[in-house]
Amino acid sequence: MRVSKHWTPTKKTVELGTTTPPPPKSRIRRDPVLPAAIQTVVPDRDERDRWVVVIGVITFALALSVLAVAVSSYIGWSPSQYSLTVHSAE
Repeated sequence: MRVSKHWTPTKKTVELGTTTPPPPKSRIRRDPVLPAAIQTVVPDRDERDRWVVVIGVITFALALSVLAVAVSSYIGWSPSQYSLTVHSAE
């Protein structure tokens, strides 16, 4: 069972050889090839944000501690006013 007909081209094939002159060079201007770009290290935003949060929390805790000590000193409270007694259970 045949599926297609025999194909007979109507045009002649092109003969490729050295008898024809080479094609002209391209006149399209291209950028020169640049050397490999220097890669800069960019810090990760997530890591930088984590460090900023940690520093912020520590700064806030330190500020609250200083404020608590300042208020307690202002009102005259001192830990030396209290005595601690420890009984050993033998």
